Amino acid sequence: MAPSPRAVPAPPAAPALAAAGFGASRRGLLEALKRLGPATLREAAADLGLSRETAREHLNALAADGLVTRAGTRRAGPGRPEVLYRLADRAEALFPRRDAQVLAELAAWLLARGGEATLRRFFVRRTAPRLAAAKARLAGLRGRRRLEEVARILSEEGYMASAADGAIRLAHCPILGVVGVTRLPCRAELAMVEALLGRKLRRTDYLPDGGTSCSYAVDPPPVRARGGPGVRAPQGL
Repeated sequence: MAPSPRAVPAPPAAPALAAAGFGASRRGLLEALKRLGPATLREAAADLGLSRETAREHLNALAADGLVTRAGTRRAGPGRPEVLYRLADRAEALFPRRDAQVLAELAAWLLARGGEATLRRFFVRRTAPRLAAAKARLAGLRGRRRLEEVARILSEEGYMASAADGAIRLAHCPILGVVGVTRLPCRAELAMVEALLGRKLRRTDYLPDGGTSCSYAVDPPPVRARGGPGVRAPQGL
């Protein structure tokens, strides 16, 4: 019988994995399943030089966290087939990604080649289906309730938005890498929020300029003078 292969020391953990608070064994199991693909308990344990019981305990914990899932079985010889384990979709976020960097590079490449109009059309069209879905959610809402629902919609898209005192604050920008290249997405997002609220927004803070948020004051609705054109209500009313 051939000797079992000796475990090879694992490379340094991916930054997101190292920062996620996992112990070395659980980090190692996640990385092993990434490298090996679907693997049995025996294979994962052997890859890391762990006992099967220790590996089973950690795999069960990772499964409870939604990071590992079962992927069927495999028969390697006589006896019962062995359960296969694989990374769950949620675990992919723990490994390096370069999507934002590539998108920012693509935007810069297009701008350098006279593609600003193309980019502008893309960001405007990107908001169209989101705008329609958001308007459906806002049906029947007015005033503070409408503003709060808009903040909730933006939070679901990663902006960590909050609304208070006639203002909306975005504590995070999920596309900041692209915004660092062009402010076109900001203009498209601003136009969408204004369309949802039916009001103009005034920027009071801006993350790309070093602010702590992207914050906007919502202009008050126009007040119609009797027999005359609409005028803006005084601030604070």
